[in-house]
Amino acid sequence: MANPALNEKTFAPERLRTLAPDALGAPAHTESWRTTMTLEGVVLKSGILLPIVLVTAWMGWQSVEQSELGARPPGWLLLAILGGFGIAIVTVFKPKISPYTAPAYAAVEGLVLGAISAVYNFSYEGIVLQAVMLTGAVFVIMLGLYASRTIRVTDRLRKGVIAATLAVMAVYLVSIVMRLFGADVPMIHDNGAVGILFSLAVVGIASFNLLLDFDLIEKGVEAGAPKWMEWYATFGLLVTLVWLYLELLRLLSKLRSR
Repeated sequence: MANPALNEKTFAPERLRTLAPDALGAPAHTESWRTTMTLEGVVLKSGILLPIVLVTAWMGWQSVEQSELGARPPGWLLLAILGGFGIAIVTVFKPKISPYTAPAYAAVEGLVLGAISAVYNFSYEGIVLQAVMLTGAVFVIMLGLYASRTIRVTDRLRKGVIAATLAVMAVYLVSIVMRLFGADVPMIHDNGAVGILFSLAVVGIASFNLLLDFDLIEKGVEAGAPKWMEWYATFGLLVTLVWLYLELLRLLSKLRSR
């Protein structure tokens, strides 16, 4: 799948039936279960999660110790990365708890992004602002392309993006394993032509994942998904935005280190 939180099965009618109020143990007659997912609701939830990311990102930034010798990330960074990954996995398999796990994920990822950003900014002053602006620009552009139907999310496009995303995940997994043994995948992490082209390709793939996210959110609204699925949809979109921002940071650092 492209985005583990939002995939072609997320809002499938048969899956929505398994997430019906009575299947979750909630009273079917309550008002909260008579309302359905709306685009406005997703926007509202985004307006809640993004400030959480910003606040905790500031905290993460402040936790990085900086001196003439360099920037030292906090000792809890690896634990936070694993914690964010764990929350994401739980949310994917238990979407009904997304009203609670989505804010938790936003808070933890904010800490991680803040700490990582501070380290990058120490080496390349101003790179964080550039990455944030580029992330916002890519989001607006892709949303415009999707809303205007300039790019249509067809089955062929969806399968292509999913295949490309899985390929990138495989490369990163191999790279992590190789680093455990003191080696690395050659060239892709360097600031040479191959490394820059690789980062450009990954940024492109992450950008196209936004199109898949927009399409699946729209399908959720059309399918009449439960109201709480707005949290799950917003969580899925946040996963893609976090990935896109980190890849842009990596690309910019390669360009500025040449």
